[in-house]
Formats: sequence, structure tokens, C-alpha cells
Amino acid sequence: MEIFNLIAILLSLAAIFSYINLCFIKLPTTIGIMLIAILTSMMIVILGFLGLGEIHEKATYALNRIDFNKTLMNGMLSFLLFAGALHINLNDMAKHKYIICVLATFGIIANTFIVGSLAWLVFSLINIKLSYIYCLLFGSLIAPTDPIAVVGILKRAGVPKSLETKITGESLFNDGVAVVVFLILMGIVTGGHEVTFQHISLLFIEEAVGGIIFGFVTGMIAFWMLKAIDNYQVEILVTLALVMGGYALANMLHLSGPIAVVIAGFLIGNKGRLLAMSEKTREHLDSFWELVDEVLNAVLFLMIGMEVLVVTIKASYFIAGLIMIPIVLLARFISVGVPITLMRPIKEFSPDAVKILTWGGLRGGISVALALSLPGGKEREVLLAITYIIVVFSILVQGLTIGRYVTSLNLKVS
Repeated sequence: MEIFNLIAILLSLAAIFSYINLCFIKLPTTIGIMLIAILTSMMIVILGFLGLGEIHEKATYALNRIDFNKTLMNGMLSFLLFAGALHINLNDMAKHKYIICVLATFGIIANTFIVGSLAWLVFSLINIKLSYIYCLLFGSLIAPTDPIAVVGILKRAGVPKSLETKITGESLFNDGVAVVVFLILMGIVTGGHEVTFQHISLLFIEEAVGGIIFGFVTGMIAFWMLKAIDNYQVEILVTLALVMGGYALANMLHLSGPIAVVIAGFLIGNKGRLLAMSEKTREHLDSFWELVDEVLNAVLFLMIGMEVLVVTIKASYFIAGLIMIPIVLLARFISVGVPITLMRPIKEFSPDAVKILTWGGLRGGISVALALSLPGGKEREVLLAITYIIVVFSILVQGLTIGRYVTSLNLKVS
């Protein structure tokens, strides 16, 4: 019953905040919900200081009952990734497969080491004592980008289709790759993995490549099932089973669930949509997954905003977070700029592609969820606070300005 009550509270708040945003604030839905949630959380904190601590205690208790990491990483993420992959045109993606692959692998690894190394220096200068391996963990958890809040803005701004495909494709894959890198580093921290290049490489291949193969196999099984029937209720149920069952089984087999779900989504969204579905099924399937995507995104950004209540932000953490914002952006600029510069002679890019990929690479719920999964202690407290500051800046500032920036460029070249 308690779980039902928590879900009821989250959905009710998401609906109320969506209504307030739509009627009065008129920001993009996810950004508006998060902003209202942050302001509400801050009001609750202020009420606590004014002697109304009972409200603060009850809100904090309710929020602590929700395991953000498990809720997102073992629940919501599979739905969000599948819904995103379902509407990606595989032919468009294939045209940019090399740059997407490079950005989602080299980009994540480069980001991890650049941010981790510079964070170690910054933390040392302001007397925050963290080991280098924990700084690398921070680099890996802040590396994945979140396309959810920015893709709609980019479409309205008239960004070239090819650049939109690159941003979306990279985000879908770099989530999975970043989680694999994070888990490898976490294994080193907890003593679960050997610190050898060979072992780490094999583990990465097992998780990432294994996830691709598993996603293809489960996607094909679902495709054959869809092709054999013509009943949209059952076909939607098959896709639900593919997402939930496939993601859970991949994780049990120590394969990358996020990568597996993305591959399966590509198959169903392209081959399945074209060869295994009637027009009626396609309409119902699209409507269903768009609704799931919207509802879960509303709840996710609500939860991000409400995390203010449980994040400990000291003065030194706040200063470190502000310093790390430009460092994270610099790392993003380097990790996308180097491969794009090297590939320009053989691939066509918009003149401002690097700038758009840098400023449009928003950080979101995955970074917060990974920070919350760190072992309890001083390191977790520090990294969670800094991660939260960067994520809030990324969504509110970058998310609200990327549209105008893209529009001002008058982009015409894909």
C-alpha cells in the first residue's frame, strides 16, 4: 500500500506541476516541472527553518522511501530508452553510425578521464579530499548526456535533421556505455574487479557487445511474434515484455541492459514497424509509447527537482560544483571536438556542430542516479552534491538557451 501511495503522490505532483507550468510558466514541460519542484523543495526547507519542521521531515521521509537509483536504472530507464529508440529512423542513423559510435565510446572514455583528472586537481585546491579513482567515477557518471529535454527544442529551432540524429543517437548509446564504464570503475573501488587492462577490456566487451547481441536477439524474437499476429493490444503487450523482461534478463546476465533495449527499440521501430504491424497497430503503439515517455519523463524531472531535500550542499561543495560546470563543458567540447575535427575531411558536419553538441549535451537523471548508487560515506555526499549542481545548471540554463542559440546560427548545412 505504501508503494501505491508514493506512486500516487509522484503522479499527482507531476500532474499539478505540469498544469501550473502549462498555464502560467510555459516552459518546456520537463524543465518547467523540475523548476517548480526545486522551488517547492526550497520552500519546504525554508518552512523547516521557520519552525515548521514537521512538513520538512515528512517530505524528506517520503523522498527517502524512493530509491532514485533503482527506480531509474532498474525501472524507468528501460522504458525511456526504448521509447526514444522506437522513433529513430535506422537509415538516418546508419548514415552517421561512425560518428555516433566514436562519440558514444571515445567521447565517454575521454570525458571520464578529462573530468576525473581536472576534478582531482580542483578538489585538492579547495581542500576536498577524494582519491583519484573516485574522481574518475565522478567523470564517468557525469559523462552521459540526456536528449529528453533538448530534442524537442532542437526540432522547433530548425536544427538540421542529420545533427539532430547525431545528438539523439549519441545520447541513446552513451548512456549504456557510461553505465558500463561506471560499473567497471565501481568494481575497482569495491575490489570486485581486477585492475588490469586485459580484464577491464574483456569486461567492457562483455557488457557492451554482449548487450548489442542480446538486444538484437530479443528484438528479433519480438519481431517474429509481432509478425505472426494482428492484434494491437497483444502487440503492445509484447513490446512491454521485450522492454521489461529483456532489460531485467540482460542485467541478470551481466550484459548492458540500456544498450540491449536501444538495439531492440531500433529493430521494432524500423523493421517491426514496416514489416510486422498494421497501420492501426502502428498508431496505437506510437500513442502508447509516447504517453509512457511523457508520463515517466514528468515523474523523472519531478524527482530530480525534489532531490534538493536529501542532497547535502555545503559551501565547499557548492564552490566545487560551480567550478566543475565549465570544466564539464570543456571536457564535452574536447571529447566531441577532436573526433569531429578528425572526421571533417570525410564526413559533412554543420559548421557549428561542435558548439551545438557541447551546449546541447544536457546532463540528467542518469548522472544523479549513478551518484546515488555510490557507497555511503563522505565521497558519496561530495559527489552527489556536485553532480546535482551540474545537472540543475545543465537542464535549466543549457536547456532553456540551446533553442535560441541554434536559431541564431541559421543552420542550413547538415
